[in-house]
Amino acid sequence: MKTVKLPSGEAVPALGQGAWQIGEIPANRSAEIAALQLGIDLGLRLIDTAEMYGNGRSEEVVGEAIRGRRDEVFLVSKVLPYNATRRGTIAACEESLRQLQTDRLDLYLLHWPGAVPLEETVDAFTTLVQTGKIRHWGVSNFDTEDMQEIASIAAGMDVATNQVLYNPSRRGIEWDLLPWCLERHIPLMAYSPIEQGRLLHHPTLQTVAARHNATAAQIALAWVLQQEQVIAIPKAGKLAHVQENHAALAIQLTPDDLAEFDRAFPPPTRKQPLEML
Repeated sequence: MKTVKLPSGEAVPALGQGAWQIGEIPANRSAEIAALQLGIDLGLRLIDTAEMYGNGRSEEVVGEAIRGRRDEVFLVSKVLPYNATRRGTIAACEESLRQLQTDRLDLYLLHWPGAVPLEETVDAFTTLVQTGKIRHWGVSNFDTEDMQEIASIAAGMDVATNQVLYNPSRRGIEWDLLPWCLERHIPLMAYSPIEQGRLLHHPTLQTVAARHNATAAQIALAWVLQQEQVIAIPKAGKLAHVQENHAALAIQLTPDDLAEFDRAFPPPTRKQPLEML
C-alpha cells in the first residue's frame, strides 16, 4: 500500500475511503457498512467523514463499520465552521466521538474557513490534542491565503493536512496551493477524485483506460495517486466500487499517459479561486 507521511512523520494510506453521502438512505446502510469493512480488509484504512454528512448519519454508519476494529483505522472527521468556536469545537468533537462510538479521532479538520477567528479554533484543537480526544488536526477547503493565515498564528504550523477538491479536471491548486503545502511537508487530501463520476465518460480517460485494461474511474484515481504527497478519498458505498478503487493502486501511468492528461486537462497558468463542491 502506498503511503503518505503527515508532518509528524506518521504514514497513512494514500488511498482511503470517503463517507460523503453515506448514511443518507437507510436502505443502503448494510451495503455501506460492508463496503467500508471490505476497504479496511484491503488496507484502505483511512476513513473520512464529517458531522455535516447526513447530519451525523455518516458518522453513525462509519462507527458501526469500525466497531471492534477501531485500532485498524485512521479516522477523520470535521467540524463545521459555525461550530468552530473554542467551546463549540470541543462540543462538536465530543458529539462526533459519540456518533462514531470511539474515544478519539486520528485527524480532526475545520471543514472550511468561517467567521470564527482561526486562533480560537486552533486553540480548541490544541486542547483536544492535549486531552487525547484527537491525535492530529487540519483544515479543509483552505486556499493559499487561508493557509498563510493559519501558519502565522501560534501552533498554526501543527496543521497536518488540507483537504481540497482535486482531480484531473480541477487542477487550480497546482498553481500555488499545492506547491506551498509541499514546501512545508503538508500533504493534501483530494476529495471527489473522480469528480463524482462526471469524468467517467471523458474520451481521454477512456482511451488511457483501454491501454491499461482498466476503468476510467481507476485511471482518474491513478492520476491523483501519482501526485506527490496527495491522499485520495473516493466514496466507498458499494463492494464493487471499493474493489475497483483498490485496483487503481496497481496502475502506473506512463509519461505518454500523463501528457495526454495535460492536453485534455491543462494545468493552470495563473492563480484560480479555490474550487469547492
